Amino acid sequence: MNKEEKPAKNTEAIKEFGQLTLNHKIYLLSVIGEVEGHECLPANSKTTKYEHVLPQLAAIEDDDAIEGVLILLNTVGGDVEAGLAIAEMIASLSKPTVSLVLGGSHSIGIPIAVSTDYSYIVETGTMVIHPVRMSGTIIGARQTYDYFKQMQDRILHFITAHCKANRERLEELMMDTGMLTKDLGTILVGKQAVEEGLIDEVGGIREALRKVKEMICTSN
Repeated sequence: MNKEEKPAKNTEAIKEFGQLTLNHKIYLLSVIGEVEGHECLPANSKTTKYEHVLPQLAAIEDDDAIEGVLILLNTVGGDVEAGLAIAEMIASLSKPTVSLVLGGSHSIGIPIAVSTDYSYIVETGTMVIHPVRMSGTIIGARQTYDYFKQMQDRILHFITAHCKANRERLEELMMDTGMLTKDLGTILVGKQAVEEGLIDEVGGIREALRKVKEMICTSN
């Protein structure tokens, strides 16, 4: 690819998928808005489609020209299965990965944020931890609540396996009734997410890019 072709390709990639190949062979992937699963969200919703992200991640793993991945997150969460699928794919990449939480990485965005080898959050970034929610008609049977519990256990298991957070503490934050009006959960801002062990460090794009480059140099 010549120098004129690369900017044009990057522009199209940003427009369609919010992704870009930076210098130093770093792939930039953004998780923005709501993580869309099997059901299509309204056209006016800002979404990250998992059917786009999963092939991108597979291509990253297969591309010898890409040496590291930087993931930018500003997401309200979304479909649990789709979010976990993305998180599992990121966690299984053989190349160095770094995440940066910007506006927020809420709900199922948390597993995605912690799935990388190292994570950052800006000072004003937020992370909302809450129990699994379901929309639509729900059958009031024991099996339904067992399913909710199983899904929540899967999320907690993934999070605690990929960061320093304590499971019991996360469950406590999840069930807090004193912070969110008419809801359960906890909002962590910047440094609080680091103190709770979810995120490794407070920092911005400068620190995140520097970290990816350091990890690439170490792995080569």
